[in-house]
Amino acid sequence: MKKLVELLFTLVNLQKKMSFKIDTKEKFHVITLSETHISDIMATELENACLPVLQTAMKNVILNLSNVTGIDKGVTRTIVELQQLFYESNASFVVCHLSPTIEAAFEEDELADFLNQTPTESEAWDIVQMEEIERELLDGDNFSFKE
Repeated sequence: MKKLVELLFTLVNLQKKMSFKIDTKEKFHVITLSETHISDIMATELENACLPVLQTAMKNVILNLSNVTGIDKGVTRTIVELQQLFYESNASFVVCHLSPTIEAAFEEDELADFLNQTPTESEAWDIVQMEEIERELLDGDNFSFKE
């Protein structure tokens, strides 16, 4: 509980710099950016907003970019690296609602194939839930065969 309070405090402080909304569900947090353009500085703020989530019991994030129509060069790499960090920590990170311009930026940087993205938030929810089930099943595979 203390970690969740610290996380919310951190997110509220970051929200003063970069405008976004957080919706906490049973298995994940949905971070919806209110900004229409993500600059390099905002990418760092986004990273600072997401990383504390990894210290909580509910580590999964859906990044909703429905309002974003522009993105600075290099932000795509930051988002893909952030996603990779989540997966290395046994957590999900799914990006949804990419505009054609944002999709093109990932394509141009040759990072689209590395991005776990969905057209809708609902589909992102499904991916997070399936990955949670997969992790639970894989954790249960700690058995051995007796000879």
